[in-house]
Amino acid sequence: SGNYRERNSNLSQPSVSTATEDSDLIYGRYPVLSALQNQRNLNRLWITTRLRYDPSFHHFLLQAKENGTVIDEVEPKRLDHITNGANHQGVAAQIAPYGYIELADLIEQSKSVTDAVIVVADGITDPHNLGAIIRTAEAIGAQGLVIPQRRASGITSTVMKVAAGALENFAVSRVINLGRALEELKEAGFWIYGTAASGSEPVHTINFTGPIVLVIGSEGEGLSMLTQRSCDFLVSIPLQGKTPSLNASVAAGMALYEIYRQRSLNTLYLDKIQKISLKK
Repeated sequence: SGNYRERNSNLSQPSVSTATEDSDLIYGRYPVLSALQNQRNLNRLWITTRLRYDPSFHHFLLQAKENGTVIDEVEPKRLDHITNGANHQGVAAQIAPYGYIELADLIEQSKSVTDAVIVVADGITDPHNLGAIIRTAEAIGAQGLVIPQRRASGITSTVMKVAAGALENFAVSRVINLGRALEELKEAGFWIYGTAASGSEPVHTINFTGPIVLVIGSEGEGLSMLTQRSCDFLVSIPLQGKTPSLNASVAAGMALYEIYRQRSLNTLYLDKIQKISLKK
């Protein structure tokens, strides 16, 4: 709700459309099983005989077949060829293009959660980084991700593989204009925190309350100046060694965990206060 944006702070301040991509490939037991369990639209599935009759797969394969998925029982060598020698673990699937969610729908979904967290990736081009950010964000309990349509990785098979099934329970919105998307999130009551090496406030000194958007910059350039100006606050992760910066997905994980840690402590504190008042 918008009242979160009415608070004061002494911290330093600095229409959406979806895109389609070609059908893509996922492989490996866990990513494919997650897709089957969540009834993702699979065009085709290749699986070894041994795995096809594995109890963890068999029921879901029957369901997928009923839904129109073509299932091919193949030798491991065939899977080696299909996946270009990747570690397929005996199964691969061709998925329909990823279904992005509209930003307005992501905001609406987030209203059902107290103090929602949405991650924004500003120009992440490495699908491994994007997949790792998604995996961490979903595990920590964030409500979704926003990515730009241009000059950034979309949801590809590599992203899905690295995310290890997290995308089955995590919404992603792909927007044309990231600055406008951040303004929409502000209007919906979110406070925008951008991670930047030059950020004047260390992340552990911030009191993360209310609905939050955490913006992660690209691997090489960090946050663009335009994005920095759209942020309410810039935060940094203090470093002690000689390495000048962190990998984007590592920075995202550290910042997300700090938000989670604070909120867990607040929950424990409120529970303790409630128990004391009940005893009285």
